[in-house]
Amino acid sequence: MRGAAVPQWDVAVESCVPASARELFTRTAGQPWPREHAEAAEAELDAFAGFLTARGIVVTRPDPVDHTRSFSTPRWSSPGGLYSAMPRDLLLVVGDMIIESPMAWRSRYFEADAYHRLLTGYFRRGARWIAAPRPLLDDDTFDAGFDRETPFATQSYATTEVEPTFDAADFTRCGTDLFAQRSHVTNRLGIEWVARHLDPEYTVHIVETIDPYPMHIDASFVPLAPGKLLLNRNKVKDVPSVLDAWDVRVAPEPAVPDDFELYMSSPTVGMNVLMLSETQVVVEAQETALADMLDEWGFDVLPIPFRNVMRFGGCFHCVTADVRRRGELRSFV
Repeated sequence: MRGAAVPQWDVAVESCVPASARELFTRTAGQPWPREHAEAAEAELDAFAGFLTARGIVVTRPDPVDHTRSFSTPRWSSPGGLYSAMPRDLLLVVGDMIIESPMAWRSRYFEADAYHRLLTGYFRRGARWIAAPRPLLDDDTFDAGFDRETPFATQSYATTEVEPTFDAADFTRCGTDLFAQRSHVTNRLGIEWVARHLDPEYTVHIVETIDPYPMHIDASFVPLAPGKLLLNRNKVKDVPSVLDAWDVRVAPEPAVPDDFELYMSSPTVGMNVLMLSETQVVVEAQETALADMLDEWGFDVLPIPFRNVMRFGGCFHCVTADVRRRGELRSFV
């Protein structure tokens, strides 16, 4: 969260974040987040990095960037950026390919810059590094009159189909299969762009949602291990038929209190767990009902305090983007 900034309030942001954030975003766009909350989140991120390192996992972190600096394109300007804390939003890693996402939030237009040195290093070591076409993000990329109550029913979203846009976090990987959702930041053109650029052994499946604020699939549809799927039944309409043989369980109600301020997400972001292996799962320490369910399901639960990070729109899966895993690449469906 070092150098993070409050994003500008616009159609794309409004579609995804709690309405209670509007006053703060409008008043302080481009300025640092409230210091107490940002520093608490940074401390949790540092502790989590230390936890992973102690378990023998190689952790690399982005370069520092001052997101409070204003910037512009020939078409629009922004009083600042957002942050470099959520690489899963930005980078889609599939096999030896790393794809930079054409994100729909204008505040995130140059977010990949913080990872440029790391990506160059991966490329030198053999990775295929590509970037989706950087979108123009003109006004016609957005639909100010989108259906704010049931966009999934009316096929009405904050983003239009004039150019490909997608956040990497609207895709979740499971072996040679990827599951993707149409959301307020990911359009059908974006999903099609990804599908065309993947190697032939990969298949993209669409997950139908019933979420009025769809943004990022990894807090509603979470493949945990071969044959095991964690689901938010309030957000997912139907599980793809290729998973009919899987054990599907619904996540319990989140433990986040009603008076806990979440700037950029719903309380269900606690579902955003991280699998270290097919049996080890990292869970936010206060999500005890979820931890108990996962323990009963046969997982080794590793609780880590992360609620302050959750304020800013992500949890363990969001703040990581694994580039190398042990094991065989195969289909699990």
